[in-house]
Amino acid sequence: MDLLSLFWLFVMISSLQPIIRQRLIEAARQRLIARIEEQRKSRLILIVHRQETMRLLGFPLVKYLTMEDSEDVLRALEATDDDRDIDLVLHTPGGLVIAALQIARAIQRRSGKTRVIVPHYAMSGGTLIALAADEIIMSKNAVLGPIDPQLGEFPAPSLVRLRQTKDVNRIEDRTLVLADIAEKALDQMRSAVTELLEKNYPTDVAKQVAERLTAGHWTHDYPITPQVARELGLNVHTDIPKEFLQLMSLYPQPLRTQQSVEYLGAMLR
Repeated sequence: MDLLSLFWLFVMISSLQPIIRQRLIEAARQRLIARIEEQRKSRLILIVHRQETMRLLGFPLVKYLTMEDSEDVLRALEATDDDRDIDLVLHTPGGLVIAALQIARAIQRRSGKTRVIVPHYAMSGGTLIALAADEIIMSKNAVLGPIDPQLGEFPAPSLVRLRQTKDVNRIEDRTLVLADIAEKALDQMRSAVTELLEKNYPTDVAKQVAERLTAGHWTHDYPITPQVARELGLNVHTDIPKEFLQLMSLYPQPLRTQQSVEYLGAMLR
């Protein structure tokens, strides 16, 4: 074999190596998912968002909850017997409110028990989904986040406070419109969170938690630890099974686009 042939053989092997590695990781994930489902007698669904790199240009691309994710999870739930327990693993910075709320309401309507597992973080929309669960299981260092609505670059509570504290004649029309939308968004979010929590919590606790999480007491990226979550009144435990942490290790920072929602027996994308 001459040098040119060796060179092209090397190029072919090098180009195939990432694909083979990805296939091996996916197979390992499927085996571990099957094992967890067998041990826990539940359906395991994962929503995992990683920062990805565009294939050709190399720019970082952060993934968020989208309507496609919502559709994928709803299909997974519909393919699961209503009385079967669900283990939903969340690893997400959040995303579209409508997508998160669709998933949360679908979870709430189920008769089977739903456990949300947070190995590392489930911020914003991820927290909204977690609130619909019967139980939240976090690792000791995992965090949730506030769910105050965001209007572009502005937090809704701050816009409302601006209108309340500043002379209305000195506020631009655009800002007044944003403040009006912000007030509606806050009312809608507070009502939705209360509705989700009332399945598993007394009404007064549900309203208190909804107010605390939506009213802008913290910045939107504030990390809510398991201890803070319990102080709010949420049913949070930190006895996370080690298999879920092992499972997250099989979602390495990807070099190419991979599906965000996965459950055994279906390729969702």
